[in-house]
Amino acid sequence: MSAIEKILSLKKLPVWREKLRKSNRRLVVTNGCFDLLHAGHVTYLEQSAAQGDLLLVGCNGDDSVRQLKGSGRPVNTEEDRALVLASLESVGAVVVFHEKNAVNFLRLAQPDVYVKGGDYTLETLVTDEREVIEESGGKIVIIPFVTDKSTTSIIERMNH
Repeated sequence: MSAIEKILSLKKLPVWREKLRKSNRRLVVTNGCFDLLHAGHVTYLEQSAAQGDLLLVGCNGDDSVRQLKGSGRPVNTEEDRALVLASLESVGAVVVFHEKNAVNFLRLAQPDVYVKGGDYTLETLVTDEREVIEESGGKIVIIPFVTDKSTTSIIERMNH
């Protein structure tokens, strides 16, 4: 399957999810901005994929990245970020969502496992996101943070 074929619309997500459920495959979901893909992202995505049968990545749309990261971001467009993510072997599918938080995306995805990086704890996870996962019977896994690897630090190094 080509990278472009791995990019799904939010509209198609429920039907795609139902097919996956019928095949008894365990869906792992994570989300983020993934603006400049780096070694920390790749490590995190591979560890996330290992939690189940297929990894679905929710990618923040351009407007929500600006809201989360500031006016100079994203560096790459949502289309480019989705395509780069989809090209990774560990990623089964990618969906771009436009809200600042992932609640609606998670409601549609209904993950068996929801993975967040070690910069989060169960207490700091967006309450509505945590509730959506718990309501659908999913499990939340926190993966250790890869230190010294961040898009912000890469941009800072590039600017100095």
